[in-house]
Amino acid sequence: MHPTSETTETSEISETPEASLTALAAELVAMAEADHRAAAGAHSDDVAQQLAWRRLTARHGDRLNEIMDAYGWPTARLVGEDAARAAWLVAQHADRQLDVQRRALELLGGAVADGEAAPRDLAFLLDRTRVNEGREQVYGTQIAGIADGAPVPWPCEDPERMDARRAEVGIEPYAAYVARHAPAGAPTGRQ
Repeated sequence: MHPTSETTETSEISETPEASLTALAAELVAMAEADHRAAAGAHSDDVAQQLAWRRLTARHGDRLNEIMDAYGWPTARLVGEDAARAAWLVAQHADRQLDVQRRALELLGGAVADGEAAPRDLAFLLDRTRVNEGREQVYGTQIAGIADGAPVPWPCEDPERMDARRAEVGIEPYAAYVARHAPAGAPTGRQ
């Protein structure tokens, strides 16, 4: 039996928008899972692991850029809570792709203004982007390293008002944040 034009046309019908968004959500979550698995390589002494991390985050940044071209910021309403959080993580880790981070920051800012994303996520991405630009962070979310056993943030503008700004976007006080990131038994007070 020969295929009819009807069966040929049916087989060429593209997936529904809902199926496409479901696939997009699954892809974003898979990207975040791969990110978590490879994250130890970011600070490894093993150059191969560092390079693998950089390649992974670059691929993910490129893909997020394509997603933003097609959909804007992937909000929870569009792709679900887990996938929206995954998109944020990809943007957060696109450290060597400032164009991607800046674009994500702009689109995420619009989503926050529309009530479609969390101000907390925007604050973390703003600080990350500013640190990558060599500027002072606003919310004190980015830790530069450990000195004398205590986490040290990247420089922050107007540090006296930092906790007030953090509270405005739903981030815990700086001292509590640092305590969570400190090695066991390390001092955590501001110096």
